Amino acid sequence: MGTANTKTDIHPDEWQLRVDLAACYRLVALYGWSDLVFTHISAKLPPSVAGDEHQFLINPYGLMFDEITASSLVKVDMQCQKLDDNPYPVNPAGFVIHSAVHDVRHDAGCVLHTHTRAGVAVSAQKQGVLAISQQSMFVLASLAYHDYEGVAIRDDEKTRLQADLGQANFLMLRNHGLLTVGKTIADAFLSMYTFENTCRIQVDALAGQSGAHDLTAVKPQILDGVAHASRVQTGGMGGAFVWPSLLRKLQRENPGFDV
Repeated sequence: MGTANTKTDIHPDEWQLRVDLAACYRLVALYGWSDLVFTHISAKLPPSVAGDEHQFLINPYGLMFDEITASSLVKVDMQCQKLDDNPYPVNPAGFVIHSAVHDVRHDAGCVLHTHTRAGVAVSAQKQGVLAISQQSMFVLASLAYHDYEGVAIRDDEKTRLQADLGQANFLMLRNHGLLTVGKTIADAFLSMYTFENTCRIQVDALAGQSGAHDLTAVKPQILDGVAHASRVQTGGMGGAFVWPSLLRKLQRENPGFDV
C-alpha cells in the first residue's frame, strides 16, 4: 500500500502531531509494550486543524508499531470513520475505549492503551496497584479502575468506562491492561512509562512472597506531596521535559518515523 499524506499536503500543526504520534508508537514498540498490531494510541487534532470538530490520528491497522510513520497515520472522526484518502484500514472496534475517553475528557490530547504482561498481571490482582514504590506514588495520585466486560467492542460500555475514569489520568482496565490520558502525547507516554514500571516492580516484589503483607508500604501521607514532586522532577514541563531525549534515542535506534 502507498501513503496518502505528505508533509506538503497538510497543516504544519497536524504534521507535528503526526511526527510525535508516530514516534510514540515506535517508542512503545522499542520499550516492549506493543501487542503485535493490537491496542491503539490516539491523538486529538488541534482547533487550528479541526476547528470545532473532534478529529483524531490513529494507527493504520495491520502495521507493526515499529514501522508506523507520520504519513501513514489515519485521520478519523469520533466514529473512527476515515476523513482522508489514506489507503490503510482502521479498526473501529479498537477505537471504542478511546472515543469514550475523548468524548468526556476534553483535556485528553492523547490516550495511550497497552496490553503488557506486567500491566495485565497487576490488573488481575484484587488489590490493584500497591503503594510499594516511588513510581506507584505518581500512579496512585490519579488512578481509577474499570471492571472487565469482555473485548471492548460495544458502545454501551462507554458510559460505565467514562464514569469509572472520571478525572483520573491513569486507568487500570481489570483483566485487560493499562491506559493513560495526557494533555499531550509526551505526557501520556511519560505516564505510561511510570505506570508500566509500577506494575513491573509490583510483579517482581510479589514474586516469592506469600502476599502484599510481606512488603513495605509507603506511608499514605506521602501521596499528598506527589503533585508537587512531579512538577519539581520535570521543571513543571511534564512529558515535554523528557520528550526531546526520547526522540534522539529513537533517531539513533529506529529512524524514519518522521516521514
